[in-house]
Amino acid sequence: MALNKCFAILLAMMPLARAAIVPVTTISQPEVAVPVATISRVARLPVKLEQPDAPAQYSYAYDVQDSSTGDSKAQYETRNGDVVQGSYSLVEPDGTRRIVDYTADPANGFNAVVRREPATAVAPIV
Repeated sequence: MALNKCFAILLAMMPLARAAIVPVTTISQPEVAVPVATISRVARLPVKLEQPDAPAQYSYAYDVQDSSTGDSKAQYETRNGDVVQGSYSLVEPDGTRRIVDYTADPANGFNAVVRREPATAVAPIV
């Protein structure tokens, strides 16, 4: 009970500390203490890092075409390890379509190419 009271007093003295508290996860590697956030000048919270066995891999995509509102947008992205490739598009308020093709990798960082297509007929909003 005394520990809870001391903790409550500490939190009352440092209102920003409440937002900095994060849960600690477990890993299969040896524990490594990494400072997550400094609460005033008093304490640091240890975090256990998780080392995945295999490189991350995923693909996802979505497409929205709503003729009643004129909403039109799409995105796809794939990741293989540290290399990410993708594209997204949307119709801007002036009717032009903005298309962004992007890649990210450790050697070149994040790169995006933005292009625009001319306006198309937009369905009236009812």
